[in-house]
Amino acid sequence: MDATEHKQWLSTVARLTARQKADLVKMLSAGADEVQVRSLVESRITALPACPHCGGAPIVRNGSASGLQRYKCRACARTFNALSTTPLARLRLKAKWLAQQDVLQQGLSVHKAAAALAVSPSTAFRWRHRFLRLAQPVKALALTGVVEADETFFLRSSKGQRPGRKARKRGGRVMRDQRGCDLIPVLVARDRSGATADFLLEAVSKDCLSQALKPRVRGDAILCTDGSAAMAAAAKDLGVQHEAMNLSAGERVRGPWHIQNANGYHGRLKGWIARFKGVATDYLESYLAWFRALDRASQTRRKSAPLLALAIGLAGITN
Repeated sequence: MDATEHKQWLSTVARLTARQKADLVKMLSAGADEVQVRSLVESRITALPACPHCGGAPIVRNGSASGLQRYKCRACARTFNALSTTPLARLRLKAKWLAQQDVLQQGLSVHKAAAALAVSPSTAFRWRHRFLRLAQPVKALALTGVVEADETFFLRSSKGQRPGRKARKRGGRVMRDQRGCDLIPVLVARDRSGATADFLLEAVSKDCLSQALKPRVRGDAILCTDGSAAMAAAAKDLGVQHEAMNLSAGERVRGPWHIQNANGYHGRLKGWIARFKGVATDYLESYLAWFRALDRASQTRRKSAPLLALAIGLAGITN
Protein backbone atom coordinates (compact mmCIF):
# COMPACT_ATOMS: atom_id res chain seq x y z
CA MET A 1 0.00 0.00 0.00
CA ASP A 2 1.55 3.31 -1.11
CA ALA A 3 1.06 6.70 0.60
CA THR A 4 -1.93 7.69 -1.57
CA GLU A 5 -3.75 4.41 -0.98
CA HIS A 6 -3.03 4.68 2.74
CA LYS A 7 -4.60 8.16 2.90
CA GLN A 8 -7.67 6.92 1.02
CA TRP A 9 -7.99 3.99 3.42
CA LEU A 10 -7.79 6.31 6.45
CA SER A 11 -10.39 8.60 4.87
CA THR A 12 -12.72 5.63 4.36
CA VAL A 13 -12.24 4.46 7.96
CA ALA A 14 -13.02 7.97 9.26
CA ARG A 15 -16.45 7.82 7.56
CA LEU A 16 -17.42 4.53 9.22
CA THR A 17 -20.00 4.47 11.98
CA ALA A 18 -18.95 3.55 15.53
CA ARG A 19 -20.36 0.04 15.07
CA GLN A 20 -18.58 -0.42 11.74
CA LYS A 21 -15.30 0.69 13.33
CA ALA A 22 -15.81 -1.79 16.18
CA ASP A 23 -16.47 -4.56 13.65
CA LEU A 24 -13.33 -3.60 11.73
CA VAL A 25 -11.19 -3.72 14.90
CA LYS A 26 -12.65 -7.12 15.76
CA MET A 27 -11.90 -8.43 12.26
CA LEU A 28 -8.30 -7.17 12.34
CA SER A 29 -7.78 -8.59 15.83
CA ALA A 30 -9.11 -11.97 14.70
CA GLY A 31 -6.67 -11.93 11.80
CA ALA A 32 -3.77 -11.16 14.14
CA ASP A 33 -4.88 -13.94 16.51
CA GLU A 34 -5.00 -16.45 13.65
CA VAL A 35 -1.48 -15.50 12.56
CA GLN A 36 -0.27 -16.02 16.13
CA VAL A 37 -2.03 -19.39 16.40
CA ARG A 38 -0.60 -20.59 13.08
CA SER A 39 2.89 -19.53 14.14
CA LEU A 40 2.60 -21.55 17.35
CA VAL A 41 1.14 -24.55 15.52
CA GLU A 42 3.86 -24.53 12.86
CA SER A 43 6.53 -24.43 15.58
CA ARG A 44 5.42 -27.93 16.55
CA ILE A 45 7.17 -29.31 13.44
CA THR A 46 10.38 -27.54 14.46
CA ALA A 47 10.14 -29.06 17.93
CA LEU A 48 9.00 -32.50 16.71
CA PRO A 49 10.42 -32.95 13.16
CA ALA A 50 9.06 -36.43 12.49
CA CYS A 51 6.16 -38.07 10.69
CA PRO A 52 3.21 -38.50 13.08
CA HIS A 53 2.17 -41.67 11.24
CA CYS A 54 5.37 -43.75 11.19
CA GLY A 55 7.84 -41.68 13.20
CA GLY A 56 10.14 -41.27 10.21
CA ALA A 57 12.46 -38.25 10.32
CA PRO A 58 13.05 -37.48 6.60
CA ILE A 59 10.15 -35.10 5.82
CA VAL A 60 9.79 -32.52 3.04
CA ARG A 61 7.43 -29.63 2.39
CA ASN A 62 4.45 -30.56 0.27
CA GLY A 63 2.27 -27.52 -0.42
CA SER A 64 -0.25 -26.05 1.98
CA ALA A 65 -3.92 -26.37 2.93
CA SER A 66 -6.24 -24.54 5.34
CA GLY A 67 -3.49 -22.01 5.99
CA LEU A 68 -1.01 -24.63 7.25
CA GLN A 69 2.14 -26.00 5.64
CA ARG A 70 1.80 -29.64 4.59
CA TYR A 71 4.64 -32.15 4.69
CA LYS A 72 5.36 -35.52 3.11
CA CYS A 73 7.18 -38.36 4.80
CA ARG A 74 9.82 -39.98 2.60
CA ALA A 75 9.59 -43.19 4.59
CA CYS A 76 5.84 -43.93 4.38
CA ALA A 77 4.85 -41.38 1.66
CA ARG A 78 1.93 -40.07 3.75
CA THR A 79 1.22 -36.36 4.00
CA PHE A 80 0.42 -34.38 7.14
CA ASN A 81 0.50 -30.96 8.76
CA ALA A 82 1.53 -29.77 12.23
CA LEU A 83 -1.88 -30.68 13.69
CA SER A 84 -2.19 -34.18 12.20
CA THR A 85 -2.99 -36.85 14.83
CA THR A 86 -3.53 -34.16 17.51
CA PRO A 87 -6.95 -33.49 19.08
CA LEU A 88 -7.08 -30.15 17.23
CA ALA A 89 -6.77 -31.73 13.79
CA ARG A 90 -9.59 -30.55 11.49
CA LEU A 91 -10.86 -28.16 14.16
CA ARG A 92 -11.98 -24.95 12.48
CA LEU A 93 -12.01 -21.26 13.45
CA LYS A 94 -8.32 -21.01 14.36
CA ALA A 95 -8.79 -17.27 14.88
CA LYS A 96 -10.74 -18.10 18.03
CA TRP A 97 -8.25 -20.53 19.56
CA LEU A 98 -6.46 -17.86 21.60
CA ALA A 99 -9.84 -16.74 22.90
CA GLN A 100 -10.57 -20.39 23.75
CA GLN A 101 -7.33 -20.48 25.73
CA ASP A 102 -8.48 -17.36 27.62
CA VAL A 103 -11.87 -18.99 28.29
CA LEU A 104 -10.12 -22.03 29.79
CA GLN A 105 -7.87 -19.75 31.83
CA GLN A 106 -10.97 -18.10 33.31
CA GLY A 107 -12.66 -21.45 33.99
CA LEU A 108 -15.95 -20.43 32.39
CA SER A 109 -18.95 -22.74 32.19
CA VAL A 110 -19.87 -24.18 28.79
CA HIS A 111 -22.68 -21.65 28.22
CA LYS A 112 -20.57 -18.67 29.30
CA ALA A 113 -17.71 -19.92 27.12
CA ALA A 114 -20.08 -20.27 24.16
CA ALA A 115 -21.27 -16.69 24.62
CA ALA A 116 -17.70 -15.37 24.92
CA LEU A 117 -16.59 -17.22 21.77
CA ALA A 118 -19.80 -16.63 19.79
CA VAL A 119 -20.19 -20.36 19.13
CA SER A 120 -22.84 -22.89 20.08
CA PRO A 121 -22.68 -24.62 23.51
CA SER A 122 -22.03 -27.96 21.79
CA THR A 123 -19.02 -26.43 19.99
CA ALA A 124 -17.75 -24.89 23.25
CA PHE A 125 -18.06 -28.27 24.96
CA ARG A 126 -16.26 -30.08 22.11
CA TRP A 127 -13.47 -27.49 22.04
CA ARG A 128 -12.98 -27.73 25.80
CA HIS A 129 -12.35 -31.46 25.73
CA ARG A 130 -10.29 -31.36 22.53
CA PHE A 131 -8.00 -28.78 24.16
CA LEU A 132 -7.65 -30.82 27.35
CA ARG A 133 -7.12 -34.29 25.88
CA LEU A 134 -3.31 -34.15 25.57
CA ALA A 135 -3.01 -32.39 28.94
CA GLN A 136 -4.32 -35.44 30.84
CA PRO A 137 -1.02 -37.39 31.06
CA VAL A 138 1.09 -34.25 31.58
CA LYS A 139 1.97 -34.31 35.26
CA ALA A 140 5.09 -34.38 37.43
CA LEU A 141 7.42 -37.14 36.23
CA ALA A 142 9.44 -37.28 39.45
CA LEU A 143 8.49 -36.49 43.05
CA THR A 144 11.51 -35.95 45.27
CA GLY A 145 12.39 -35.05 48.83
CA VAL A 146 9.37 -34.91 51.11
CA VAL A 147 6.34 -36.18 49.16
CA GLU A 148 2.84 -35.76 50.56
CA ALA A 149 0.16 -38.15 49.37
CA ASP A 150 -3.51 -38.22 50.28
CA GLU A 151 -6.83 -39.07 48.66
CA THR A 152 -9.85 -36.91 48.08
CA PHE A 153 -13.20 -38.05 46.73
CA PHE A 154 -15.70 -36.96 44.08
CA LEU A 155 -19.25 -38.17 43.62
CA ARG A 156 -19.66 -40.60 40.77
CA SER A 157 -21.62 -38.68 38.13
CA SER A 158 -23.32 -39.58 34.86
CA LYS A 159 -24.07 -35.94 34.06
CA GLY A 160 -25.18 -35.61 30.44
CA GLN A 161 -25.25 -39.37 29.92
CA ARG A 162 -27.80 -42.13 29.90
CA PRO A 163 -28.29 -43.85 33.26
CA GLY A 164 -26.30 -46.95 34.17
CA ARG A 165 -22.70 -47.67 35.07
CA LYS A 166 -20.05 -50.31 34.46
CA ALA A 167 -19.54 -53.10 36.98
CA ARG A 168 -16.87 -52.30 39.55
CA LYS A 169 -13.79 -54.50 39.80
CA ARG A 170 -13.43 -56.46 43.02
CA GLY A 171 -10.84 -55.53 45.63
CA GLY A 172 -10.26 -52.45 47.77
CA ARG A 173 -12.85 -50.24 49.41
CA VAL A 174 -15.90 -48.78 47.74
CA MET A 175 -16.37 -45.35 49.26
CA ARG A 176 -19.92 -44.05 49.72
CA ASP A 177 -21.24 -40.85 51.19
CA GLN A 178 -24.07 -40.61 53.72
CA ARG A 179 -26.62 -40.86 50.92
CA GLY A 180 -25.12 -44.14 49.68
CA CYS A 181 -23.70 -42.59 46.49
CA ASP A 182 -20.46 -43.98 45.09
CA LEU A 183 -17.37 -41.83 45.53
CA ILE A 184 -14.46 -41.74 43.09
CA PRO A 185 -11.07 -41.65 44.85
CA VAL A 186 -8.46 -39.24 43.48
CA LEU A 187 -4.93 -39.54 44.84
CA VAL A 188 -2.87 -36.36 44.95
CA ALA A 189 0.90 -36.67 45.42
CA ARG A 190 2.84 -33.44 45.82
CA ASP A 191 6.39 -32.68 46.87
CA ARG A 192 7.54 -29.55 48.67
CA SER A 193 8.70 -27.92 45.41
CA GLY A 194 5.09 -27.93 44.16
CA ALA A 195 5.53 -30.78 41.67
CA THR A 196 2.14 -32.51 41.54
CA ALA A 197 0.68 -35.70 40.13
CA ASP A 198 -2.89 -36.88 40.58
CA PHE A 199 -4.54 -40.18 39.75
CA LEU A 200 -8.06 -41.55 39.45
CA LEU A 201 -8.04 -44.78 41.44
CA GLU A 202 -10.23 -47.83 40.93
CA ALA A 203 -10.07 -48.41 44.69
CA VAL A 204 -8.14 -47.25 47.74
CA SER A 205 -5.94 -50.33 47.95
CA LYS A 206 -2.24 -51.08 48.26
CA ASP A 207 -2.03 -52.25 44.65
CA CYS A 208 -3.75 -49.17 43.19
CA LEU A 209 -1.72 -46.77 45.33
CA SER A 210 1.58 -48.52 44.54
CA GLN A 211 0.81 -48.62 40.82
CA ALA A 212 0.18 -44.86 40.80
CA LEU A 213 3.14 -43.81 42.95
CA LYS A 214 5.91 -46.24 41.99
CA PRO A 215 6.85 -44.66 38.60
CA ARG A 216 7.13 -41.17 40.13
CA VAL A 217 8.25 -41.34 43.77
CA ARG A 218 12.05 -41.56 43.98
CA GLY A 219 13.57 -44.25 46.18
CA ASP A 220 15.18 -41.69 48.51
CA ALA A 221 11.94 -39.75 49.00
CA ILE A 222 10.15 -39.47 52.35
CA LEU A 223 6.45 -40.23 51.97
CA CYS A 224 4.04 -38.38 54.31
CA THR A 225 0.50 -39.78 54.49
CA ASP A 226 -2.58 -39.92 56.70
CA GLY A 227 -1.48 -43.29 58.06
CA SER A 228 -4.18 -45.45 56.46
CA ALA A 229 -3.44 -49.18 56.26
CA ALA A 230 -3.51 -49.11 52.45
CA MET A 231 -1.07 -46.19 52.30
CA ALA A 232 1.25 -47.82 54.84
CA ALA A 233 1.29 -51.03 52.78
CA ALA A 234 1.95 -49.03 49.59
CA ALA A 235 4.86 -47.18 51.24
CA LYS A 236 6.36 -50.51 52.29
CA ASP A 237 5.96 -51.80 48.74
CA LEU A 238 7.71 -48.69 47.39
CA GLY A 239 10.57 -49.17 49.83
CA VAL A 240 10.60 -45.53 50.98
CA GLN A 241 10.69 -43.90 54.40
CA HIS A 242 7.12 -43.45 55.60
CA GLU A 243 5.95 -40.75 58.01
CA ALA A 244 2.29 -41.29 58.92
CA MET A 245 0.15 -38.67 60.65
CA ASN A 246 -2.10 -40.02 63.40
CA LEU A 247 -5.15 -38.01 62.38
CA SER A 248 -7.51 -39.93 64.68
CA ALA A 249 -5.45 -38.69 67.63
CA GLY A 250 -5.55 -35.13 66.30
CA GLU A 251 -1.98 -35.14 64.99
CA ARG A 252 -1.73 -32.83 62.00
CA VAL A 253 1.95 -31.86 62.13
CA ARG A 254 4.98 -33.64 63.57
CA GLY A 255 8.10 -31.58 63.06
CA PRO A 256 8.62 -31.25 59.28
CA TRP A 257 6.12 -34.02 58.54
CA HIS A 258 2.56 -33.18 57.47
CA ILE A 259 0.22 -33.46 54.48
CA GLN A 260 -1.04 -29.88 54.53
CA ASN A 261 0.26 -29.08 51.02
CA ALA A 262 -1.66 -32.01 49.56
CA ASN A 263 -4.77 -31.08 51.56
CA GLY A 264 -4.46 -27.45 50.47
CA TYR A 265 -4.38 -28.64 46.85
CA HIS A 266 -7.53 -30.70 47.54
CA GLY A 267 -9.28 -27.59 48.81
CA ARG A 268 -8.32 -25.46 45.80
CA LEU A 269 -9.26 -28.25 43.38
CA LYS A 270 -12.69 -28.83 44.91
CA GLY A 271 -13.41 -25.12 45.20
CA TRP A 272 -12.58 -24.64 41.52
CA ILE A 273 -14.56 -27.67 40.31
CA ALA A 274 -17.62 -26.58 42.32
CA ARG A 275 -18.27 -23.82 39.76
CA PHE A 276 -19.27 -26.45 37.18
CA LYS A 277 -22.07 -27.82 39.37
CA GLY A 278 -21.08 -31.44 38.84
CA VAL A 279 -18.55 -33.06 36.52
CA ALA A 280 -19.27 -36.32 34.71
CA THR A 281 -16.89 -39.03 35.92
CA ASP A 282 -15.92 -39.82 32.32
CA TYR A 283 -14.51 -36.28 32.01
CA LEU A 284 -13.00 -35.97 35.49
CA GLU A 285 -9.43 -36.63 34.28
CA SER A 286 -9.72 -33.71 31.85
CA TYR A 287 -10.80 -31.39 34.66
CA LEU A 288 -7.96 -32.62 36.87
CA ALA A 289 -5.49 -31.84 34.07
CA TRP A 290 -7.12 -28.44 33.48
CA PHE A 291 -6.80 -27.44 37.15
CA ARG A 292 -3.28 -28.88 37.38
CA ALA A 293 -2.15 -26.57 34.55
CA LEU A 294 -3.84 -23.52 36.10
CA ASP A 295 -2.51 -24.23 39.59
CA ARG A 296 1.03 -24.80 38.35
CA ALA A 297 0.92 -21.53 36.41
CA SER A 298 -0.23 -19.65 39.52
CA GLN A 299 2.51 -21.27 41.65
CA THR A 300 5.22 -20.27 39.14
CA ARG A 301 3.75 -16.77 38.73
CA ARG A 302 3.04 -17.16 35.04
CA LYS A 303 0.41 -14.85 33.59
CA SER A 304 -1.47 -17.83 32.19
CA ALA A 305 -1.17 -21.56 31.67
CA PRO A 306 0.10 -22.68 28.22
CA LEU A 307 -3.19 -24.39 27.42
CA LEU A 308 -2.99 -24.02 23.63
CA ALA A 309 0.56 -25.39 23.62
CA LEU A 310 -0.62 -28.28 25.80
CA ALA A 311 -3.48 -28.93 23.39
CA ILE A 312 -1.09 -29.56 20.50
CA GLY A 313 1.41 -31.53 22.59
CA LEU A 314 4.00 -28.76 22.58
CA ALA A 315 4.26 -27.99 26.30
CA GLY A 316 4.35 -30.02 29.46
CA ILE A 317 4.33 -29.64 33.22
CA THR A 318 7.20 -31.84 34.30
CA ASN A 319 8.04 -30.31 37.65
